[in-house]
Amino acid sequence: FQVGLLVSVKRFFLFLFEIRVKPDKSGVVTDGVKHSMNPFCEIAVEEAVKLKEKKLIKEVVAVSCGPQQAQETIRTALAMGADRGIHVQVAGKDYENLGPLQVSKIMAALAKKEEAQLVILGKQAIDDDCNQTGQMTAALLDWPQGTFASEVSFEGDKLKVVREIDGGLETITINTPAVVTADLRLNTPRYATLPNIMKAKKKKIAIMKPEDLGVDITSRVEVLRVDEPPQREAGVKVETVQDLVGKLKDSGLV
Repeated sequence: FQVGLLVSVKRFFLFLFEIRVKPDKSGVVTDGVKHSMNPFCEIAVEEAVKLKEKKLIKEVVAVSCGPQQAQETIRTALAMGADRGIHVQVAGKDYENLGPLQVSKIMAALAKKEEAQLVILGKQAIDDDCNQTGQMTAALLDWPQGTFASEVSFEGDKLKVVREIDGGLETITINTPAVVTADLRLNTPRYATLPNIMKAKKKKIAIMKPEDLGVDITSRVEVLRVDEPPQREAGVKVETVQDLVGKLKDSGLV
């Protein structure tokens, strides 16, 4: 198969610390905070590389939108086995307001430009949990979509996708070109080895801007303010069921 594949990789900040809201309530503080690749994007990259190792894909192109530091995330994907990268530069207020619709427009434009036959994304980012970019990308391209994938395989020129749904698993067959979003059980991402990390430094990353793709990233959403959640009161331990019922009665809950 002479199939080109785009895989989206998002840079997000790790929630291994206390999240602080900016003094002006415009968002959360990200300066000086450790960033990494979104875990579902790691799964998407792993699946893309596995398809290439099976010789079902000719090339894997990793794409990330964001400031200069987004290239670090692309380099991670290259170290995992992607062939080259594309960094779409978005900075400042545009980056703060970058949402699923804007990223979807960029991914759709790149899919056309690169003549890709398959686009794989993580099902969602674990910072905003939107779960929208894959679906919007498919809609903009008017391509079939296989979301929440736990298994992906080619059957001729079609794609068989096992999807995780509320009732269990659903198996679908879709035409290509197509958009797939990776769920948690699709695979276990590999660790990049030191030799591959060194090789990744020599792989090419093309740099462009949204306007180079004819994409308008003006946001349609305005964030009015961001507030911290209210502090939770400490719990109370009780010795017996009677004590529990008494506490609930005293609190007027029963």
